[in-house]
Amino acid sequence: MQKIFAAALVAASATFAGSVSAAPVTYTIDGSHSLQSYSYRHLGLSYAGGRFDKTTGTITLDAAAKTGSADISIDVNSLNTGVAKLDEHLKGDGFFDAAKFPTITFKSSSFKFSGDTLSSVSGDLTIHGVTKPVTLTVTNFACLEHPMMKVPACAANAEATIKRSEFGVGNYVPMVGDEVKLALEVEALKK
Repeated sequence: MQKIFAAALVAASATFAGSVSAAPVTYTIDGSHSLQSYSYRHLGLSYAGGRFDKTTGTITLDAAAKTGSADISIDVNSLNTGVAKLDEHLKGDGFFDAAKFPTITFKSSSFKFSGDTLSSVSGDLTIHGVTKPVTLTVTNFACLEHPMMKVPACAANAEATIKRSEFGVGNYVPMVGDEVKLALEVEALKK
């Protein structure tokens, strides 16, 4: 779930290597350097969570105009809690129902900047076939030439809190918390 959000944030660079881009630039998410995680309250005792290991998508950014778009997809079957039995339970029809809804998607509607720094990305998040508007708060954003690949690269961290019951994944509320904190980490490379 979080990978979707993080990828949206990667797009929002207002600068690359200190200069403003004159035209839209498209970046492809680097799935091997992106991590989307989540946490929720478990039985009022502790916080539990997991991550999604496979994210794909593209981000397009026009830094001069301070606009962009993000189209991101997360593979629900890449869910990883570190406990195989729990992974299968969460992928089942009582929660994500990965057989019927194999992807989580995020499609941006707007980017908000504070000066030349991306501060938030708003868009539509779809989980379990339910689409709701979500705004991701960007906590860190950077663009520069990738030191190994020698291509423009951007990375972002972002967060949001959603109610899982609003997306049709509300089993065991309130014993298992309804509020889910999303933490997104994404890297993307220029196409």
